[in-house]
Amino acid sequence: MFTGLWKYLLIWIISVFISSIAQVMLKVEANKTHKTRLQEYLNPMVAGAYGIFFVSVFLTYYALKYVPLTYSPIVEPLSYIFVPVIGVLLLHEKLSKRRILGMLIMIAGIAVFSIGG
Repeated sequence: MFTGLWKYLLIWIISVFISSIAQVMLKVEANKTHKTRLQEYLNPMVAGAYGIFFVSVFLTYYALKYVPLTYSPIVEPLSYIFVPVIGVLLLHEKLSKRRILGMLIMIAGIAVFSIGG
């Protein structure tokens, strides 16, 4: 199905996506009140989020062995789109018009960059 460069780009995009999930997990946990500072940082949600970040780093590193770094301005900003979308879907957050406009500008920038390269 996916071969060559596309396979590794997909791995990198998946890495950015799971990193975005970890960011949302940390956001959820940050909004909770904890009895102690230790419970705030040492709980299953936080540990799981950092575990996901750890996996994400290795996936990104693996993909970058095969994908030119020049693709970074296309792939990495996807997290700025994934995080709000995940927030809307899972946390039922509202997206402001300003944030939607910002996401559209980012998508346009990614498109312009990828067409120009």
